[in-house]
Amino acid sequence: MTAAHPERAGTGPRRPLGEDRLHPAARLFADGLAAVFPDVGGSVTDAAEARRILAAAPRTPGEPPPVGAVADRTVPGPPGAAPVPVRIYRPDPARWPGPRPTVVYCHGGGFVLCDLDTHDTTVRHLVRASGSVAVSVDYRRAPEHPFPAAVEDTYAVLRWAAAHAGGLGGDPGALVLAGDSSGGNLAAAAALLAVRRGGPRAALQALVYPALSAAADSASYRLYAEGYYLTAAHMRWFWRQYLGPSGDGADPLASPPNAAREELALLPPAHVVVAGCDPLHDEGRAYHLLLRACGVPSTLDAHPDVPHGFLAASRALPQARAALARLGGAIASTVSDGKNSGGPGGVAG
Repeated sequence: MTAAHPERAGTGPRRPLGEDRLHPAARLFADGLAAVFPDVGGSVTDAAEARRILAAAPRTPGEPPPVGAVADRTVPGPPGAAPVPVRIYRPDPARWPGPRPTVVYCHGGGFVLCDLDTHDTTVRHLVRASGSVAVSVDYRRAPEHPFPAAVEDTYAVLRWAAAHAGGLGGDPGALVLAGDSSGGNLAAAAALLAVRRGGPRAALQALVYPALSAAADSASYRLYAEGYYLTAAHMRWFWRQYLGPSGDGADPLASPPNAAREELALLPPAHVVVAGCDPLHDEGRAYHLLLRACGVPSTLDAHPDVPHGFLAASRALPQARAALARLGGAIASTVSDGKNSGGPGGVAG
């Protein structure tokens, strides 16, 4: 994420004390984001103001990565709620003849910021790497719509995508839930909600540096509290907005690792990407290990010298390009014929 008006962001980038664990190119990326990102939880406490700062940010120059087709529409929302806007991306049919995976993608932004446009390039890269049809979800955001509105919207889109996979050109057995940061939380929570409500079952949950615990108390929260773009203060503010005055952060739909092991054992396989210099590192890795302990196949793709959000820097960071390739391979491998040269990649243990 980027934002304009760095003077509104408070203190600008804070360098870590002691040894810097970031790759030099990743340090430039992290400092560039930190210099302009709204200081949420500090000098910026209003969600609307944070969104205004973000919306005024200069966009990355150049044309977006080409895909086969892009269309905006709405799909039925949860009972009693409005329809959910989505953006549907189709791959180049010459390069990716069907059947294809269908990915329900949830953008990050701390449950409060970002939208279909801020993550347009990321989703395009994912479509190109996986050959999937992607349905990007414009879920309701906090604090106007606190937990569990975003989870319910994601689940509604999952149901729609499962019912329409054939019409989208997808393999009905290759349904994928995916998301980055808070979107990774929503993907994991929607997978859990599908277990509780009898489907639809996804073939994979692809979680990119996911925010999975409202407790926000892991060792990586302390080690990377400041100096690596996303801060511990940012995340705690995001959680307060999402949960609202009455939300229960211990609820498994807010913090999926809190689910009963019997439920966790029924979840789909996972591909978890973690950034080493990230407050969220430990909870992503811990969830991967928890799933494996419950008998759920899970792959961990760990990148030790990059910050949160690094997937957006694929032009500058080879780590981002490698993560995209592995993520694309994991998604492509869900198609029933199973043939993909990329493979899931990553670290299994």
